[in-house]
Amino acid sequence: MPLLEMLGVRKAFGSHDVLRGLDLSVNEHQVVCLIGPSGCGKSTLLRCINGLEGIQDGEIRLAGDRVSGPGVDIDRLRRNVGIVFQSFNLFPHMSVLENVTLAPICVLKQPRAEAEARAMALLKRIGLEAKARDYPDRLSGGQQQRVAIVRALAMDPKVMLLDEITSALDPELVSDVLDIVRDLARQGMTLMLATHEMGFAREVASKVCFLFEGRVHEEGPPDKMFGDPEEERTRGFLKRIIEAGRL
Repeated sequence: MPLLEMLGVRKAFGSHDVLRGLDLSVNEHQVVCLIGPSGCGKSTLLRCINGLEGIQDGEIRLAGDRVSGPGVDIDRLRRNVGIVFQSFNLFPHMSVLENVTLAPICVLKQPRAEAEARAMALLKRIGLEAKARDYPDRLSGGQQQRVAIVRALAMDPKVMLLDEITSALDPELVSDVLDIVRDLARQGMTLMLATHEMGFAREVASKVCFLFEGRVHEEGPPDKMFGDPEEERTRGFLKRIIEAGRL
């Protein structure tokens, strides 16, 4: 059974269908990279999985349980499905440590000492334990994004969703953030990421999905998808990526 499954998912904004009966499955410990042109539905799909957007039709399942539609426990869903955005969304009036421990204390009801010990261990893993008492505006963009990843990890989710997490960063900061994702992949975290970092996707993905017009147009292992895709639209997209020097 897939850990995460999307069955005929449709999402519309007004009269505009963004997701048009999308089907996709993610197995435990898999790294699934979503690629495709802007507007193809990558970010919308991730937001629907996390419950930030409702869907009009279809079903989303986590470990066999329905997590979309009426009656879903959104708090429980978000304990199990973490999400990190391209904008860091850290609370500016809270220190790094407070940002990371807020949800474990308030949602998981962890004792403060336990939550802080876990947060410090995670911050040490990414080399930012010395910044625990600093506020976000004292950190670089790359440091803020690493804290945002740690904040999601502090909830010990089953799945992590990463939405273009390097697109707002200066080029010299991108590698630090990608290194963390590499580590998570090596440790067996189930990851689903929308990315324009094609070389990175080719390196870390178990499966690459090319989205076009709200559906999974083609999917497969990275060597196949980047080396010999079957669909003409996939080949055209990757040709433009190569011409732009991004693969």
